Amino acid sequence: MDTIRPGGVLPDLVDGSAWSIGLSAAVFTRYEFALTARQLTATLVVILVATVLHAVVGRLYFLRPHRHPYASFEEVRAVSLTVCVTAVLLLTGDLLLTPRPVPVSGPVIGGLIALVVMLGVRYLQRAQHDRSLRPDPRVAVPVLLFGAGTAGHLLLRSLLSDRRGGYLPVGVIDDDPGKRGLRVHGVPVLGHRESIPAELARTGARVVIFSVANADAALVREIRAITVAAGAEFRVVPSVSELISDGSHLTDLREVQITDLLGRHQIDTDLDSIAGYLTGKRVLVTGAGGSIGSELCRQISRYAPAELMMLDRDESALHAVQLSLDRRALLDDPSLILADLRDPAAIQAIFRDRRPQVVFHAAALKHLPLLERFPGEAVKTNIWGTLTVLEASAGVERFVNISTDKAANPCSVLGYSKRITERLTAYTAAATGATFLSVRFGNVLGSRGSVLTAFSAQIAAGGPLVVTHPDVTRYFMTTQEAVHLVIQAAAIGWGGEALVLQMGEPVRIAEVARQMARLAPVPVDIEFSSLRPGEKLHEELFGAGEVDRRPLHPLISHVQVPGLDPAEVRLLDSHGDPAEIIAQLAGLCGSLRDADAGSGAIQVRG
Repeated sequence: MDTIRPGGVLPDLVDGSAWSIGLSAAVFTRYEFALTARQLTATLVVILVATVLHAVVGRLYFLRPHRHPYASFEEVRAVSLTVCVTAVLLLTGDLLLTPRPVPVSGPVIGGLIALVVMLGVRYLQRAQHDRSLRPDPRVAVPVLLFGAGTAGHLLLRSLLSDRRGGYLPVGVIDDDPGKRGLRVHGVPVLGHRESIPAELARTGARVVIFSVANADAALVREIRAITVAAGAEFRVVPSVSELISDGSHLTDLREVQITDLLGRHQIDTDLDSIAGYLTGKRVLVTGAGGSIGSELCRQISRYAPAELMMLDRDESALHAVQLSLDRRALLDDPSLILADLRDPAAIQAIFRDRRPQVVFHAAALKHLPLLERFPGEAVKTNIWGTLTVLEASAGVERFVNISTDKAANPCSVLGYSKRITERLTAYTAAATGATFLSVRFGNVLGSRGSVLTAFSAQIAAGGPLVVTHPDVTRYFMTTQEAVHLVIQAAAIGWGGEALVLQMGEPVRIAEVARQMARLAPVPVDIEFSSLRPGEKLHEELFGAGEVDRRPLHPLISHVQVPGLDPAEVRLLDSHGDPAEIIAQLAGLCGSLRDADAGSGAIQVRG
């Protein structure tokens, strides 16, 4: 909000006039308006002294020019203290003089009246100023807000203090009956969610803005459905992760997205522990151009690392992530490293020259159906590439391997390869004694290759939306939420662990398709095909024998991972028959499950 600061001597004139009114009222009423000439003269002298004292005390201690915004709460406190000190000084002088210039009650009652006048004038100026900032009702769109909580209060204040804003709040909807009839920044709280259609019609509002922080997805869907059915538009405020990561502002209202309808969660992050292992450290991110890698770079940069090194083999992806961090992005920054994990000599040279202290390994092939057809590529990139980075990381303080929920009881090439990388990471942790760990989570909304990307492309082509099975479910997180927890997990994890991020309840893909179909600009159909090779009907977060333990963070589970000797993966034949490669990968994971599950071996494909 703009500050109010009348120029010149207006504040001094207001305060002096207030003392004149206060002392005159106190003295005149005390003498029942029958003052002698001496009493009237003495009163005028006391008024002059009070005005001077108030100005001097204020300048010396509380009311220096521009110290507080005019008519702010800070100035209310300063004015009150100044009046109290001035009244005490007047009262002391009045008691010491004989005869007394004014009655003893004069400085006390006069000071109270003067304070009321001073604050009253400031309130009127503040109210006039606030009204001048409101959007022009002739051009601004009238809106209703759903939610009278903290987020609603902040949004109302922001919308009402932007004279060029496009939205004018005319009412607030809230389900709490205790808030009914209240006024928030002058805007009335009207009713509950069922009254939205009636209030839209009564107020003429054309938009409902959802302003509930960290809302449950079911609530977002319900309020949107009521709003759309009533013929109004539906808008949401940015989520917490957007405000933190993207530099969004509370008033950057936007249309609802599928991520809102699937759930938006505020992540409780221990910033001190994060700062302890990132601030001032040389940090390397592999796969920096990918969805997870690029978001890692953006969030890590907030913690002031000594150096952030971004490694990828995709030059266009590197350019994109640098643009998101630095609009200059001339590709001449030493933070960008163009290299391939399949080149061990190059990776060794990079680590030897740049000496990273913290490594986030996000580089991987991740498209399940393609890796089923070309398992040798998973061996070369996901397994051998990870082993190359692990061996080059000897001496780093912390190594974080980005894994996937498909590594829990794996039955696909992607799952096999990522489970093997978890075991290789655990082996390195045991061999070096350093903090080498893995972080396991599910599907990331909006990442390249995610179901949302596929559905968006299918909608753009006019449909249909293709779902593999009516009952298939997956765990989902937004990219920002997943990376936030990855960074937190790396701060609290121990070497040899896999930290499993909790993502709430699994989401039915058919429901995702239905929600996106409702958001589509044109009607689209939904078709069902069948599960592809390697796909599960329901993903799992924990493998056989793994126990869900959350000793340090309510959203992060710790599971122990048995190590795997790198010599075993070096025997893999990446150019062999695909079926034989898959059998070898399954064997490496299958022997692990036999060991974990005792005599109850789990059947694997291959």
